[in-house]
Amino acid sequence: MIGKLKGLIDSYGEDYVILDVQGVGYQVHCSSRTLQALPAAGEAAVLSIETYVREDQIKLFGFRSDLEREWFRLLQTVQGVGAKVALAVLSTLPPADLANAIALRDKAAVARTSGVGPKVAERIVTELKDKAPAFASVDPAVVALSGALDDRNAPRPVTDAISALVNLGYGQPQAAAAIAAASRSAGEGAETAQLIKLGLKELSK
Repeated sequence: MIGKLKGLIDSYGEDYVILDVQGVGYQVHCSSRTLQALPAAGEAAVLSIETYVREDQIKLFGFRSDLEREWFRLLQTVQGVGAKVALAVLSTLPPADLANAIALRDKAAVARTSGVGPKVAERIVTELKDKAPAFASVDPAVVALSGALDDRNAPRPVTDAISALVNLGYGQPQAAAAIAAASRSAGEGAETAQLIKLGLKELSK
């Protein structure tokens, strides 16, 4: 199996690049984000490769990093997500943002992907939520709170405070992060009004 290719950019197609490796041109399918980051024709490039072997074809998928390739694999463990959808998700969200979105149960961020409806986005978030925190840069307390909100077992003052911040125009992940920080400084048993006040202070930092 091919795991990495290093060569010169020969040419670009709509969703692929031809990489010239010592005179052999490999057609490598990439996310639009990866294609945009690659250099001009004639310049050197290195791609992590995922090789697909089918009865009627061999297909290569290329990534700027091993982490991006790992997410390509992870996404395809979700029911209804194939290579095309996985590449589309990675075209919309870089690996770090995807990890954060899943860790925070932010289905809307995943659903921004062309061809990914609310049901598929929900499956991606639900089925990968236990794996995403390992890749995420989000505060573990925020991840825990987002999970509690999603499972509808967060304390009432917390849910009310987040709802109040969302009504003020803040995004759900942003509001959850602010209230998680507010809860930490206020301690258990804090009232909604106190959490809102502390949450707004966090957002203004």
